Amino acid sequence: MGKYNEKYFSGETKEYDVEQLVGEGENILWRAKPKRKAFILGKVFHMLPFALLWLLFDGGFITMLIATGAGEQMPPFLIVFLVIFFVIHLLPVWIWISGILSAGVAYKNMEYVFTDKRIIIKSGAIGVDINNIYYTDITGVNLRVGLSDRLLHVGDIYISGKGKAQVLWDIENPYPVVNDLQKIVNDIKTDTYFPNDLRPDTNEGFRTKYTGK
Repeated sequence: MGKYNEKYFSGETKEYDVEQLVGEGENILWRAKPKRKAFILGKVFHMLPFALLWLLFDGGFITMLIATGAGEQMPPFLIVFLVIFFVIHLLPVWIWISGILSAGVAYKNMEYVFTDKRIIIKSGAIGVDINNIYYTDITGVNLRVGLSDRLLHVGDIYISGKGKAQVLWDIENPYPVVNDLQKIVNDIKTDTYFPNDLRPDTNEGFRTKYTGK
């Protein structure tokens, strides 16, 4: 039995660089990151109305206790209970704040890549997650451009398929990107699923190298 090499799959490096994820004979057709300004603002405005209402409600109740002097008349154990209660009750606010604070790290780790074989989505705020979507598994490519997206000239590309739907957030000039992605998906799925009975004996359509032409 041969010696087990624990670094065979993990490699020598610790950084998750896209070039290390691309296999032999695989070519990068497009790569990009979300637009930084749009991505950070998206984290700020995400949950903002809900978090502010939650904070105003709890803050108003705490202010009322302090203004009326009710807190001074409470036994110590009840004060401790209320402090713990509001720390837990304000969880939506803490989640909103943590999302804003981690936005910079999340942006640094994010990258989207189209190759001639698959889509690679790199993301993560604490660790790094790599999701692969093969073109033959894709059932739909849709674009969402909201009001704020129009102002910032970005859009979100939704990719649905056999697995969990994935989103490419805050892509600059999204319309040509969506058109190109739809063409790649159509070309590669056609080449893959074209009935073998209709192929020539040389089978020139099999194992062809996608050129995008």
